[in-house]
Amino acid sequence: MELNRAVLDCMKTLRRRIREELALDIRLSQPDAISAMLSACLASGDEETRRLGQCLAQFSERPFNLAADSAAPGKQAGQPLPVEAPGSTRPSGSVRIYRGQRVYV
Repeated sequence: MELNRAVLDCMKTLRRRIREELALDIRLSQPDAISAMLSACLASGDEETRRLGQCLAQFSERPFNLAADSAAPGKQAGQPLPVEAPGSTRPSGSVRIYRGQRVYV
């Protein structure tokens, strides 16, 4: 995705609205900033915030469907993600942490 002036303006405006409405602090430097913003837009009750989320989804070419809000409650902003089952399979090899994320080598 190309970050141009329109995309960055949309992201900054949306970030401010999300911080005011939902008290979520999303940094633009986060690797998952766009998906976090889109999830927060689904949780928002304000129509303008949802409109900005749709605009960001079009810029980033990611789906933004309002029906996904009720379909995936564990993926909403501010909700904890489900913990993996202890018996689940993981890739073999070493695990390293790079910028707070697991990297399987």
